[in-house]
Parts: sequence; C-alpha cells; structure tokens
Amino acid sequence: MNRSELIAALSDRASVARKDVDAVLTAFAETVGEVVAKGDEKVTIPGFLTFERTHRSARAARNPQTGEPIQIPAGYSAKVSAGSKLKEAAKGA
Repeated sequence: MNRSELIAALSDRASVARKDVDAVLTAFAETVGEVVAKGDEKVTIPGFLTFERTHRSARAARNPQTGEPIQIPAGYSAKVSAGSKLKEAAKGA
C-alpha cells in the first residue's frame, strides 16, 4: 500500500475528506521526525509502533569492492519497533 492508497483507505473508513487525511498524515510524519531528530524522547502509539533515535557506535568495516578496511564514524539512526497489536496482526490472528 502506498501513500495515496493509505489516504484513500483512511478517508473511506473515517468518512473524512482525502485532503484532510493527507494534512493529518503529513503533520504526523513531521512531528515524529522532529521528536526523533531531537533524540530526547520517543513517540509511542500503544500497541502499534514506537519511534526513537538510537546511537550507533563507530566501527570497522570492509569495502565490499576492494576488501579494504574502512572506519565508519559514530552516528544516529531511527528505530521503529512494532507493538503487540501489530505483531498479532502480522501473525494473522
């Protein structure tokens, strides 16, 4: 399901105009992005998803083309964890 299909499905299910659903989805994505960028807290939708920023340590790796060792600097990444209801839905329950 892509973004436009998601907007159509939410619009039909909630009986709301598609442009309103699009605005809410855009605001949600921006808000989650801002909170994750700050890194001081996580966004949790109970039973569904949790978004948080994690720290990745510096590490050694190998260039896959040359086999030469390279150093990857420390940095941050986003972590998304599935909640219990989403995990159950994925099992087909």
